[in-house]
Amino acid sequence: MRESSPAMAPGRNDPCWCGSGQKYKKCHLEQDRAGRTEAPPQRARARRAESVRGNPHLIKTPAQIEGIRRAGAVTRDILDLIEARIGPGATTDEIDRWVYETTLARGGYPSPLHYKGFPKSVCTSVNEVVCHGIPGARVLVEGDIINVDVTTTLDGFIGDASRTYLIGRVSEQARRLVEVTRECLYLGIDQVRPGGYVGDIGEAIQRHAEAHGYSVVRDFVGHGTGIEFHEEPQIPHFGRRGTGHPLLPGMVFTIEPMINAGDWRIRILPDRWTAVTADGSLSAQFEHTLAVTENGVDILTK
Repeated sequence: MRESSPAMAPGRNDPCWCGSGQKYKKCHLEQDRAGRTEAPPQRARARRAESVRGNPHLIKTPAQIEGIRRAGAVTRDILDLIEARIGPGATTDEIDRWVYETTLARGGYPSPLHYKGFPKSVCTSVNEVVCHGIPGARVLVEGDIINVDVTTTLDGFIGDASRTYLIGRVSEQARRLVEVTRECLYLGIDQVRPGGYVGDIGEAIQRHAEAHGYSVVRDFVGHGTGIEFHEEPQIPHFGRRGTGHPLLPGMVFTIEPMINAGDWRIRILPDRWTAVTADGSLSAQFEHTLAVTENGVDILTK
């Protein structure tokens, strides 16, 4: 049974009990009125304090967020460059070379290179590949879709983003999957605000994907980032509103839904990196790194 919110709520213009820094009327007032609040203020405050104590990177300073934004700008520019160059006849190894050379030219380093043994500078995931595809000799052909996941380390800060590109003329099935996946990303981002919960993000994404007959990959999730490549908390792209880690000003994390045209299950290829759909269906993904602000959200890789 869910615990109810406290009988003595703050005034409308008082600071919200959740510790977000927002006024109560801008934060939990409507949730409390509707009986959707997950926890009373004592527990919310305790969870906030416990989260910060257990993860020194959880709350970023304004200077750190600006550093992450600069790294994110390099990532964005590389994705723009790929969009201008990619097409039928390009190989995934060429994409890797573009990323490596451009990142170094901008004073950064491609974060995936040698990360836990990953052999390339970027992940290239074609058609049924869900994520972590390793660039190689594969030639892109008309009708393919490909996700390119770029992560830049610049001056000690990290910016992580990805896009799925259409190669030439693609099927209506592929085009629609890519469109809905992009919509899922931004619906998830729309849920980010102080006083919310990670589960709000997942529920919005899952509802939209499943309404279109698609499924949400469970095995890979978004994550905290900015100082380290992968930090806490995890950001599932499925879930239930009002559950999970509270969203606090200064948190920086990725939202990166992987949406399958068929079943959500995946399998890992013998290279121990490449994840593909278990049923061979198409998969698409989009990703941004973002920060929780005092009033909402700031996308750091746009």
